[in-house]
Amino acid sequence: MTAPAASRESISDFFAYRHFIRLWVSRIFGGAAGQMVMVATAWQMYDLTGSAWDLGLVGLYQFAPVVLLTFFAGHVADRYHRARVSAFATALQLINAVVLLAATYKGFVSRELLLGVSVMLGAARTFQMPANQSLVPSLVPPAMLPRAMALSSAGFQVAVIGGPALAGLVFAVSPVSVYAVALLCLLVSLVLVSQVQYDHRTAGHSMTLDSMFAGLRFVWTRKQLLGAVSLDLMAVLFGGAVALLPIYAKDILQVGPAGLGVLRSAPAVGALCMSVLLAHFPITRRIGRTLLLSVAAYGVCMLAFGISTNFYLSLAALAISGSFDTVSVVVRQTLVQLDTPDDMRGRVGAVNSVFIGASNQLGEFESGATAALLGPVGSVLLGGCGTLAVVALWWKLFPALARRDSFR
Repeated sequence: MTAPAASRESISDFFAYRHFIRLWVSRIFGGAAGQMVMVATAWQMYDLTGSAWDLGLVGLYQFAPVVLLTFFAGHVADRYHRARVSAFATALQLINAVVLLAATYKGFVSRELLLGVSVMLGAARTFQMPANQSLVPSLVPPAMLPRAMALSSAGFQVAVIGGPALAGLVFAVSPVSVYAVALLCLLVSLVLVSQVQYDHRTAGHSMTLDSMFAGLRFVWTRKQLLGAVSLDLMAVLFGGAVALLPIYAKDILQVGPAGLGVLRSAPAVGALCMSVLLAHFPITRRIGRTLLLSVAAYGVCMLAFGISTNFYLSLAALAISGSFDTVSVVVRQTLVQLDTPDDMRGRVGAVNSVFIGASNQLGEFESGATAALLGPVGSVLLGGCGTLAVVALWWKLFPALARRDSFR
């Protein structure tokens, strides 16, 4: 099979699509701010309580709005202007940054406040994720979508690299400054996304329960989509170690908040390198097999990180895990967007957000809970083994996905 038309395009051609570039830069600034807030709140929580359980609760509280609001948020993304929905979510995150800045400056940060902010941040991302995911195909031609997804991933990884690293350095000087810088980044993000325009047509469907759950029915009846999005849920649910990084930084690797920022950035370094590679050389063949093998490789990296007591070996394991995770993300996101009609993308994106949110936030809770029982090393090793088991099971449950050769 020949490569899609996107492969003949240059990366510089994306600059002709100024609304895509605005969204892309907005997501870099907003993503960096979000990462800074997560690093700072996680360190403050562990510093206040010294509890792995409480670190896990931060993820659980962020996931609660996903359960309650996701299908409504997907319907909103299909019915209303998606850039404005994203701007609303960014404004909500900005308000949270103001609260955290004031609380840190005045010295009344508490466990309850951090958990409350986690709920609000989870609500903001619940609306933002389906809106942003479904917006990209409206800003570039279909032939350029695989590269646009890779470029979007690269931008996000820049944020994930820069945000935690900057947060770790600034936090060592002043926790207040972390939230101040995050606030400025969110302001830039809000201005840019508010300027994104596309050919928006008001959806004709009314907001009913049947319409809101149409995305779930769509994914359920298309087994390849179901296999792709649920693979991420199960693999990262068991294999994630992000929630335990404060413990590794403070107690195992003994590198402090600056080291925590570097550890949080390490997966994104690998992810950025892989995103740039995929933007130039998009995957066009054996996409199902590539998806499954990349998730298996991610699980192996988690096993290596779990047993490591060397800071640099741990960084390498996290960086390589990020590169393999990016392969799975780009393949999955492109598959979802190209297999979904435009008037369904918000609601299907909401279903995808549920799976992503469950894998990330519930994964953080699972990591904290198992770490409380088995210790942090035992938790990570159990998760890595769980990821490998999931890949083997999905290979048998979704054979059509494993055999899928191309996006079309």
